[in-house]
Amino acid sequence: MCYAERREAIYGPLRREGVFTWDCMYGEEYALAGLHRMDRELHHRMLQAAEGLTGIYARTVRILRDADEALLAELGLPRESFGAVRVGFDSLLPTVIGRFDFSVRGGEIKMLEFNSDTPTGIVEAFHVNGRVCDAYNVDDPNSGCTDMIGAAFSKAINTYRQAGYSVESVHFSALDWHEEDAGTTRYLLQHSGVSGAVFTPLSQLRVHGERLWAMNEAESLRPVELLYRLHALEKLAEDHDDDGYPTGEHVLRLVSEHKLALINPPSGFLAQTKALQALIWNLHETGQFYSEEEHGIIERHMLPTYLENRFSAGANSSAYVVKPIFGREGSGVTIYNADGTTLDQSSEHEYIEQPMIYQRYTELPAVEVETLKGPVNGRLLWGCFVIGGRPSAVIPRVGGHITSNLSYYLPVGFA
Repeated sequence: MCYAERREAIYGPLRREGVFTWDCMYGEEYALAGLHRMDRELHHRMLQAAEGLTGIYARTVRILRDADEALLAELGLPRESFGAVRVGFDSLLPTVIGRFDFSVRGGEIKMLEFNSDTPTGIVEAFHVNGRVCDAYNVDDPNSGCTDMIGAAFSKAINTYRQAGYSVESVHFSALDWHEEDAGTTRYLLQHSGVSGAVFTPLSQLRVHGERLWAMNEAESLRPVELLYRLHALEKLAEDHDDDGYPTGEHVLRLVSEHKLALINPPSGFLAQTKALQALIWNLHETGQFYSEEEHGIIERHMLPTYLENRFSAGANSSAYVVKPIFGREGSGVTIYNADGTTLDQSSEHEYIEQPMIYQRYTELPAVEVETLKGPVNGRLLWGCFVIGGRPSAVIPRVGGHITSNLSYYLPVGFA
């Protein structure tokens, strides 16, 4: 069976079932039909790294909720979000659904960033990966991880309920025209275990008075008490309606006044800013705040990261990456060699106006994969989800030196 036939045998049924319909995106192949093999020891170490880093982020975010506005502004948070990010619960730290991105070379596992606000790749890791492993008759590293989704939502809702929130009217929301976002959101709704929850497109949400409302097809309104939203908080802060009214700011005020519960919680947005990586590294470098064990985790799994360029001058110059603090999918990223020449640069500039961080460059390992176009050489990036504070499913992607939205999803099975 040729590659195209193998691929259709795997993804055709998934497409027809309607669970995973974006195996091709932007007219290009996205989901590969090959299988990357990982050993169990690496899998164990990756989960350990994610667990340790989750603790670092949880402890740091717990303190930052009480930080003054000057520090929140330095971390790049929009002013409209200041009240909302102070709302949080220790049991939900740092987030409900997050994903660490790792570079794995030899014995080293280094975190590149933490997608803690609106991570995607969920359907691929939690559902598709198992189907591909079944096709190859190998063990799925992500087996059993789907159950963690329902447990995490249950924990979050109970936490809000115990804090006095009314959480009977639950809505899952994303852009309904965006196939990946809407499909991911519907998948989470299906596996959340939340009775009576419904999918509501972002376009049907309304703010009026002291409530967020959902408008149905009959144009009647029902209250939204808990909202899962695949819509980044920094974008929400900028949202306005057609008349120019700051709807996003209004929603964030409702959150700050405990009139609306969010998943992911605002603490996930605090953890999302890459400026937090610079803060954590600064505290580590100066030997402050963290325990000896926590300093060890930071040293092993984080990269030197700063809010100014410390890599391009002097005898200690090294290759480095410049990233927007809220950038996604590699947009706005530039990699520089130690001599200051450009190694690679994103062709996307959506986040180019944001403040930047400067991070020591670590090269992603080279890998060759089979595609509809034939063999392709790329670079391997690992993702490891954190669900309800616990390490969970893993997901590899293959792209260039910069992992963009055109990178491939590569299923993974145990060797």
